[in-house]
Amino acid sequence: MKFSVYVGAVAILGLSACSNTGADYRPIVDGAQDTAYETDLSACAEVADQRGYLNGDVQNGALLGTGLGAVVGGLSEGLGGALIGGVLGAGIGAGSQAWDTQDERKQIVKNCMKGRGHNVVG
Repeated sequence: MKFSVYVGAVAILGLSACSNTGADYRPIVDGAQDTAYETDLSACAEVADQRGYLNGDVQNGALLGTGLGAVVGGLSEGLGGALIGGVLGAGIGAGSQAWDTQDERKQIVKNCMKGRGHNVVG
């Protein structure tokens, strides 16, 4: 049981580590990284920040993970297992969707920079 608690804590810490990524992506451009690049990058990061990590997809992932984890944990370990399974499932479900959100934020930065005339290559 202690192992499950540690795994849950690690999942929650991993999820919180995502809170400042994605929008901080610095795309590689074919061209100068001058003042205009920096200004546009700052503005695009603000746009990407609008896609928050506590969005509906992350909340749905947490709810689905909670339900599945509780059922699986309850079948194997009873009420205590259901509680632990629910917590772990929530962390895994939310973490998975938060990872996707990080990629979405990175793509928002790329698209925004392209829209501002930068030749983004990576």
